[in-house]
Amino acid sequence: MFTGIVEELGEITAVENLGDASRFRLRGPVVTQGAQHGDSIAVNGVCLTVVEHEGDEFTADVMAETLQRSSLGALGVGSRVNLERPTAVGSRLGGHIVQGHVDGTGEVLARTPSENWEIVKVSLPAHLARYVVEKGSITVDGISLTVVEAAQDHFTVSLIPTTLDLTTLGHKQPGDPVNLEVDVVAKYVERLLANTRGAGK
Repeated sequence: MFTGIVEELGEITAVENLGDASRFRLRGPVVTQGAQHGDSIAVNGVCLTVVEHEGDEFTADVMAETLQRSSLGALGVGSRVNLERPTAVGSRLGGHIVQGHVDGTGEVLARTPSENWEIVKVSLPAHLARYVVEKGSITVDGISLTVVEAAQDHFTVSLIPTTLDLTTLGHKQPGDPVNLEVDVVAKYVERLLANTRGAGK
């Protein structure tokens, strides 16, 4: 489990085509501290498994399904990525519960700068709209954010300078894809309510 609090802005240093998958090599001095084979690291919000670790770099295999359903397939050597290690038991939950299971992708539609923050508008797939509410939580490229405006086909988030400086959202431009993970609590509530209604028939 992750919290959506990005630990560092890493970089893809190599991509190896494995036919039905790709192997990424990524640089991340912070997240590689103490990393071992089999550990999980979230890369732009996608939970990946460490295959090898050497120095400040690690490799991870990305299956075709992940490449197709997330924005990782659009990345290449030199791409910057948000990196986060799983939260430790007993530590503070600084963001919200993030599984690292991407629900879909959106697209940056617009950026509106202000003196001390920036509003970013992101497209929202129709099948995810019911899970996104104003002042609720959403994960964008692995970043835990609060929804400012929630519409049927888009939402907006307000980014503080720290987020702009230390994550990929400081560099994303209109047209760029982003990974989206909605609040898992909303999905569980929906399933429970559906089961309750079914049981009452």
